[in-house]
Amino acid sequence: MVDDQVLIRAGLAALLRAAGLLVVGEAADGEEAVGLAAAVKPDVILMDVRMPGMNGLRATELILRAAEPPAPRILILTTFDLDEYVYGALRLGASGFLLKDTPPQRLIAAIHTVASGDVLLSPTATRRLIEAFTDPPTTAHPPQLDRLTAREIEVLRLVGRALSNREISERLSVSEGTVKTHLNRIMGKLGLTSRAQMVVLSYDSGLVKPVLG
Repeated sequence: MVDDQVLIRAGLAALLRAAGLLVVGEAADGEEAVGLAAAVKPDVILMDVRMPGMNGLRATELILRAAEPPAPRILILTTFDLDEYVYGALRLGASGFLLKDTPPQRLIAAIHTVASGDVLLSPTATRRLIEAFTDPPTTAHPPQLDRLTAREIEVLRLVGRALSNREISERLSVSEGTVKTHLNRIMGKLGLTSRAQMVVLSYDSGLVKPVLG
């Protein structure tokens, strides 16, 4: 876990240990987090955003760039639910974000969610972030989407709408295994490393349009 406030780190560590999770390291800033992540190779990193020195965005970028597969899942913790740093972190491959006032049970569930490879973004939060920090796309189908089949584009669109694998399988009348295969192919073709990046791309490309109001 990464946070510049000692009391927050101590409280989170106690909470996670009580829930049976192993806390393998604590860092007080982004620079320390980068070194620690390389040393202990955690499954999940709880990353604060605004810290003295290197912030959580830069640390996320460096950690994911240097990590050997499987890369750690990075869960951003923020005080504000509308934070430009959060959107930047999602672009870089963070697995989602939570507010610091999230109830303990939801935090534990969130850690398990991102550890399993899923993205932690509610439709409402996704829409608000995209509306605030994404410029309107200049084209509905940028060149990189030409690498995808029609079915893969449809899967990408549904991921952008924050549907789970099960919901996508029900919508398309295919198995969850088939959905996972499509997801892996999409990420491979487009050079993506996380489901969160797929969500961002679906908005950037115009496949999914923010619903205002």
